[in-house]
Amino acid sequence: MKKVVLKVDFYNDKIKQKMMKTASGLLGVESVSIELKENKLTLLGDIDPVKAVSKLRKVCQTNIISVGPLEEDKKSTDVATTLNSFEPYPFYYHMQPPYYIQGYYI
Repeated sequence: MKKVVLKVDFYNDKIKQKMMKTASGLLGVESVSIELKENKLTLLGDIDPVKAVSKLRKVCQTNIISVGPLEEDKKSTDVATTLNSFEPYPFYYHMQPPYYIQGYYI
């Protein structure tokens, strides 16, 4: 996953709506966020930044600020793996077998 930060110049709400619609329709985009005061658009997902800029330039002036990997919290992933390791048996061991009555499984 990548984090792409773009500088966008738009002057009204109609252009902003077109820009958000175009950005959310790009292939591989999982999240779109905008900072109105700084005129920054942040895209998260497996996207090609050059293709994203070329599509967005048809709507408004767009420049790339930064492209980098998505920073995830390592603590949250470590906690999730340790919680799963404490389960004594997998879930399917707790299920009861199906009952067979008159040719049908119940």
